[in-house]
Amino acid sequence: MMSDKFKQVVTADYLRPNLTGTEIPPMLAVNRLDATMDAIKAYILRHQLTTGDPLPTEAKLCADLGVSRSSVREALRKLEALDIISVRQGRGSVVGQMSMQPLVETLVLKNALDHTQGTRSLRTIVATRRYIDLGVAEEIVANMKGTSNPQLSELVDKMTQKARKNELFSDEDIAFHTALLRSLNNDLIEQLMQAMWLVHQAILPELVHNQSVGLIHTAESHQKMLDAAEAGDLAAYIEAIDEHYQPLDQIIKENEAEK
Repeated sequence: MMSDKFKQVVTADYLRPNLTGTEIPPMLAVNRLDATMDAIKAYILRHQLTTGDPLPTEAKLCADLGVSRSSVREALRKLEALDIISVRQGRGSVVGQMSMQPLVETLVLKNALDHTQGTRSLRTIVATRRYIDLGVAEEIVANMKGTSNPQLSELVDKMTQKARKNELFSDEDIAFHTALLRSLNNDLIEQLMQAMWLVHQAILPELVHNQSVGLIHTAESHQKMLDAAEAGDLAAYIEAIDEHYQPLDQIIKENEAEK
């Protein structure tokens, strides 16, 4: 039998919002494992825990939720796979990084299982990245107007040097975009962009026949983005974003034409 505390946690998320005070909703059939996971997530939210904060022991979770230790352990394992918690052997569980790595792995695997959808997957990922870049453009330009960013300039220089040698510059690329997004002080946007970028990098090699395609153009577009942001020129910044994606758009078109 579920404890009263467990029932309260389980039913709270499932009650219809338009119920009147006189109505008594039926107890919904809820998977015990999912309910246990939801209860642990609710605990994290209720206590406003952040990465690295300890969770109650398994014994306490069992007592509070009124479920077996096996249910708690399985729930913790699943939450760990989602990077919501981290189980430390002999030290208990703590709140995890809550990164988007599980999302990245799922999207990469989804593409790998269906190679015929590779171009479509890349188009979707590139479109998502473009939407984010354009959506935050105004705020980034406002935040960076009148600033000097030698670290970003150094990254662009390294990109340009590698491009001239027909070398890829993936590390510098993601570092550049991450630094731009960091000015927003929005962890979710930063993580989402990094996730999309990682999936993009996993899919792209399968579709590019010439790895040096557009490297110099891409490096130069980063310089234009930086110059426009520091000058506070939103129109030029948006134009540089469009230039940044032109080589990717060309790759997608070429692969679609081959099918």
